[in-house]
Amino acid sequence: MAGTRPPCVAGMFYSDNERKLGQEIDRYLKNSEKTDMRPAALIAPHAGYMYSGPVAGSAFAPLLSLADKIDRILLLGPSHRVAFRGLAVPRWEAFATPLGSIPVDLEAVEEIAELPQVQYSDEAHRSEHSLEVELPFLQYMLPEFKLIPIVTGQAPKEDVSETITKAIKDDCIMIIVSSDLSHYHDYRTAQKMDERTSRSIEELEPDNILHEHACGQTAINGLLHYARKNNLKAKTIDLRNSGDTAGSKDRVVGYGAFIFGSQ
Repeated sequence: MAGTRPPCVAGMFYSDNERKLGQEIDRYLKNSEKTDMRPAALIAPHAGYMYSGPVAGSAFAPLLSLADKIDRILLLGPSHRVAFRGLAVPRWEAFATPLGSIPVDLEAVEEIAELPQVQYSDEAHRSEHSLEVELPFLQYMLPEFKLIPIVTGQAPKEDVSETITKAIKDDCIMIIVSSDLSHYHDYRTAQKMDERTSRSIEELEPDNILHEHACGQTAINGLLHYARKNNLKAKTIDLRNSGDTAGSKDRVVGYGAFIFGSQ
């Protein structure tokens, strides 16, 4: 394993200027919706910050109180460019953003790569934005951490849940799933679809969530299966779409911030 994955959407999905990027993230966090639940896992959106940043701020804000306790992030997101079966981990030693470089937890990656559903694939990670867009938020909030990056292809919820279980060894690991919700419907249709998806997440019902409801369906459903097995509860913190943040209302993308915890 060698090398660092460079950012592929800096300057497009988010600022490539370190100072401006930090200011933007700080604003999203300060304006976020609040919750008292202690997180064991989160679901956050991954669109361009001008569209999904306000909702992402609500998803990540609960980590502020745990910043000195989290030393690893298990990050799962969908593959938008490379089709494959199973789950993919990279061979890179680090992931870079304008805020610096994040070391990969190579030992954890090697262990989960022993599972039959997990493969090494730098190609699946190379141009994938679903993980990258979450990294600056984490870098801004956490003093130091290692990354366990997983891109999901086609995989049953049981395989994803098993992979999460193998990676989780203690309370210092935070699970984050990257996903947007409905895509390119009119505003009211999107609201109705996303409200149903939100209820399914809160009720831990993975079989009700299809790919048309969330691009990160595979990772979400695996997390819901894991949450059921580990007696976690889910709560919606924020639910909006691009028509609420920075776009028109005739063709929107849905975004949700969800938290999982024991209370």
